[in-house]
Amino acid sequence: MEDEDKTVGGQDSKPSTGTSHTASEHQGPQEERIMNLKGVDGNEPTEDSNLLNSGEKKSPELATESGHLQSLRRMLACPPHGSLGKVITNGTMVVLLWAVVWSVTGPECLPGGNLFGILVLLCCAVAGGKVFGLIRLPTLPPLPPLLGMLLAGFLLRNVPVISENVRIQHKWSSSLRSIALSVILVRAGLGLDPKALKKLKGVCVRLAMGPCIVEACTSALLAHFLMGLPWQWGFILGFVIGAVSPAVVVPSMLLLQEGGYGVEKGVPTLLMAAGSFDDILAITGFNTCLGVAFSTGSTVFNIFRGILEVVIGVATGSFLGFFVQYFPSSDQDNLVWKRAFLVLGFAVLAVFSSVYFGFPGSGGLCTLVMAFLAGMRWSDKKSEVEKIISVTWDIFQPLLFGLIGAEVSIASLRPETVGKTFSMVLVLNL
Repeated sequence: MEDEDKTVGGQDSKPSTGTSHTASEHQGPQEERIMNLKGVDGNEPTEDSNLLNSGEKKSPELATESGHLQSLRRMLACPPHGSLGKVITNGTMVVLLWAVVWSVTGPECLPGGNLFGILVLLCCAVAGGKVFGLIRLPTLPPLPPLLGMLLAGFLLRNVPVISENVRIQHKWSSSLRSIALSVILVRAGLGLDPKALKKLKGVCVRLAMGPCIVEACTSALLAHFLMGLPWQWGFILGFVIGAVSPAVVVPSMLLLQEGGYGVEKGVPTLLMAAGSFDDILAITGFNTCLGVAFSTGSTVFNIFRGILEVVIGVATGSFLGFFVQYFPSSDQDNLVWKRAFLVLGFAVLAVFSSVYFGFPGSGGLCTLVMAFLAGMRWSDKKSEVEKIISVTWDIFQPLLFGLIGAEVSIASLRPETVGKTFSMVLVLNL
């Protein structure tokens, strides 16, 4: 009886189960259709929601095209936004700058004037640096923007129609390059690490003097025997070739220092200090040989003038560095701006006054020592001062490299001289 009850119960349960499954099967598609017809929020679909759903099912190509169309509409919107708005703003600023300077100076800001040439050179150098910074070659690092700046100055000087209207006097060009040198030496002095410099002072002196002197002597030998130059002019050329440009070394080392590369071993500080001292040594050697070549003063004085320049530069830089440490005092307003103004002002004054008094090598050394000593006491606010100096360098960097490129004139070069110079440079790099 129990078995029969179980059987009967099982039979009774099975039909009921099958009936429930059958009902759910019949109700499932209907519920799915109802759910599909309804939105996610349970509301009935409308025409707009259907368009949105169909847009979500578009292919990636159609989505990309719609994205480009949206960006194009955004760029061409009124008033303009994005890249178009940025181009219009920057162009208006350049034109306004020219108009303001023209309203004050008059002919100097017209084609053929110095201010017109400087403004055109600055804009072209900035554009050339931006273009070269965007070039990406496979398996190679990005091209440095300074190449575009050099090329912009070179083209402005050597394209016939442009060179007739874009002219910069030598005095203006030399002054702007000297200001750029003072700015980059301030950046180098502020970026030096006292602990690393103290630990690596011997290596720094050897790295600053050794390569410069060896390269200058080798260049003098090659210039004398290969190009037929006198010994004095051979050493003048040697110190020009042996100089390391701090405008190239210092920004790269500051980027490595900000990223933390080589900071523990003091590599950025070593290279910045060595590169700056190398440039000062090259300037001193160049002016010493130039004085000997033109016999300005006694030969003994010209030889020992380099030592005198070092003493004057270190003494003046130490005095100015200790002065800027305490003035302005820490309780004054706009402390960072005042410090940046004083260090830049003293740097420019040191570079120009050293040339005026006949000791050109002492100006750069004075600037480097002053900025280094000032930064030792500005440890709490030094980074903010460095930001202001960095903005100043962003203005003078394209001017510096654009002016250097503009100094190269193809018309004044002779093929045999170019060939001999290329041979000499090739031998030096072997």
